[in-house]
Amino acid sequence: MAAAASVATPWLLRRAFQALAISQPFHSNKKLSLYGNPCSFPVRIPLRSSGFCHIAQVIKGDDDVLLKGVADKSTIEEVKHILEMARRAGTRREVLHTDFLTPPVLKESMLVLEKLADVKAVAQGGYPQAERCRISVGHSEVLTTDPDVVAALNITGNFGFQPCMHGDFLGAILGTGIAREKLGDIILQGRNGADVLIVPELVDFLISTLDKVGNVSVSCTQIPLSALQYEPPRTQSFKTVEASLRVDALASAGFKISRSKLVNLISNGDVRVNWSTVTKNGTILKTGDIVSVSGKGRLKIGEINTTRKGKFAVELIRYV
Repeated sequence: MAAAASVATPWLLRRAFQALAISQPFHSNKKLSLYGNPCSFPVRIPLRSSGFCHIAQVIKGDDDVLLKGVADKSTIEEVKHILEMARRAGTRREVLHTDFLTPPVLKESMLVLEKLADVKAVAQGGYPQAERCRISVGHSEVLTTDPDVVAALNITGNFGFQPCMHGDFLGAILGTGIAREKLGDIILQGRNGADVLIVPELVDFLISTLDKVGNVSVSCTQIPLSALQYEPPRTQSFKTVEASLRVDALASAGFKISRSKLVNLISNGDVRVNWSTVTKNGTILKTGDIVSVSGKGRLKIGEINTTRKGKFAVELIRYV
């Protein structure tokens, strides 16, 4: 028993002090990059105690402290996984990559990664305005250049007589067996088809597999990211006055469909708020929320003001 304790104690101490060194540096200068634009965040964390009890608390509870600041609670599990990946990459001095992330997960993850010492994080979606991006993380001395983790494909076909929408391209690609998280943005090009961002390892598979979008026969060709054609999304802004900020009220007004039809769409799982499926008609919306309805597009909630009669004057921004 004594022999076992003498072996285990140095090992536990070594692991504890390693964890303390990672999570409690005296000074560090950490670089994060969003869409390829590096930013520096000076971090100064004092070493408050060298006692073993304090070390144990750091090992057990440090992630909880970092995740406590996550505003969008629906993203916590995904952010936690990315945090664990970043710690692993920093400790092993290797570079690891996420799949494509939704904007809420991307935002919350970058804010959490900002708090890690000596870890660099780069978010890339293929072009500056990308919504879905991948995060690459690694020790700042290892991740010195932006990795090639996003590839682009051009999908062409005779779309002049049979136009296809975003959902048509997405459905066709997912129909090949590719998971959604392996795909980035889909940039519609009108009668010229669409450009698709994808993880590089699936480029050859999609080229050889995808042969039809809707009823249109297509061909796929890899193109450099510099050849992507994109422009800021077009929007239409208008105001509505509603008795509540419920999703069924605002979305029905925004998409100009009846409230009963909107309720049916929610029941069918066709309505999402901030890329998460809505299950309750009474979900309350706030400024900045993105509402998407399958087959209808997307809507952003703008400024909200209360009227003299206690109702809500809401700015709705429709993506067209």
